[in-house]
Amino acid sequence: MKRILMGKMKQWKDSEYRKPLIIKGVRQCGKTWLLKEFGAAYYEDVAYFNFEGNDALGERFEHDLDVVRIITELGILRQKPIQADKTLIIFDEIQFCNRALTALKYFQENTPEYHIVCAGSLLGIALSKPLSFPVGKVELMTLYPMNFHEFLLANGEDMLCQHLEDMQTNEKVSELFVSKLENYLREYYITGGMPEVVDTWIRTKDITLVESVQQQILDNYQLDFAKHAPSKDFPKLSAIWRSIPQQLSKENSKFIFSQVKKGWRGKDLEDALEWLISAGLIFKVTKIENPFIPLSAYADQTFFKLYLSDVGLLRKMANLHAGYILEKNDEYRYFKGSMTENFVLCELANLYENDWFYWKSNNTAEVDFVIQHEMNIIPIEVKSENNNKAKSLTEYRKKYNPIISVVASMNNVAGKEVRQIPLYLLWQMKKYLSE
Repeated sequence: MKRILMGKMKQWKDSEYRKPLIIKGVRQCGKTWLLKEFGAAYYEDVAYFNFEGNDALGERFEHDLDVVRIITELGILRQKPIQADKTLIIFDEIQFCNRALTALKYFQENTPEYHIVCAGSLLGIALSKPLSFPVGKVELMTLYPMNFHEFLLANGEDMLCQHLEDMQTNEKVSELFVSKLENYLREYYITGGMPEVVDTWIRTKDITLVESVQQQILDNYQLDFAKHAPSKDFPKLSAIWRSIPQQLSKENSKFIFSQVKKGWRGKDLEDALEWLISAGLIFKVTKIENPFIPLSAYADQTFFKLYLSDVGLLRKMANLHAGYILEKNDEYRYFKGSMTENFVLCELANLYENDWFYWKSNNTAEVDFVIQHEMNIIPIEVKSENNNKAKSLTEYRKKYNPIISVVASMNNVAGKEVRQIPLYLLWQMKKYLSE
């Protein structure tokens, strides 16, 4: 497996302003694997420590936060000294030890010569006790499930990816490759980007095994609800979580609280909803009526859509048979649009650390996503197949005259002011917008 975040981590290693690094992300998106691979690739030695269920490790931080003493004792604990600049120190599941999280401040201030990387769930870090998070003393990076680019690399398509990266922005993808890319994209809709799921598919091509792994991940998320959430919120969390595929399947996929459970209202569910967002399990896309900077100032927080952090888990939760996707069966065409939107949002999340918005005007037109790229507001209309009709985007452009707009579909590269970007090239979108 190759993860794109590795390049940013190498920049962190080489920076003279390096701080302890926290890699955050949803469970089972590959954080531990990435940290160990990073250590093996760029350091002489790796000192790996996992705080989950490890009382002896946590005790090293209980007496005081003298980081010189802590480093010495960690070396004794692993029976090998830790050397500055040569040893990568990995603190895994750091959310299980608030004192260790606090200690990162003192590592940064008193022993900056040591290279420290940490992995933690978005949820655990978000729920860390007051005063435990070292604000301003750490660097944060988010690891998402594998995007489509990483999926291609996992399938051994390094040369194809390099060719796509080297293409000019006005150059169409060769028909020799279009069919292959579309087939890979359908496979990605089935698996999503969870590394264990992708690995299982590539090794076995057995959809039964793939879905077994996906179900295990979903079951673990439910266990996390029970473990971390207030007991009063657990039924609400589960109900919101289970309702997302059903709500996305509607023609108007605006999230409606009363459809989670009859009689429940927004004020009853808001805390549970924010819990799921903070955990990184769902994305919230809020409606705007005026696409001006800053976008958040024009958002209507009462109108929003919810998507999952992984398109493969969405398919599994919706019980959509993989055969519909592989065989290009049109019977699921209504849900296909929502699933494609979910895919696009996951690709965007790997490119932009933003809040997410969509545009709707008087119930007559709706553009799926509106983002800020550099100094420009970019509307993005999503089509699940080859489709040149973008009526809502046309209305948006007449009203706001954006410098550049995007139609993401199965169409090949085309256009300038209205950029046609194939779904399988969205990982390259920044290049197409900048040039």
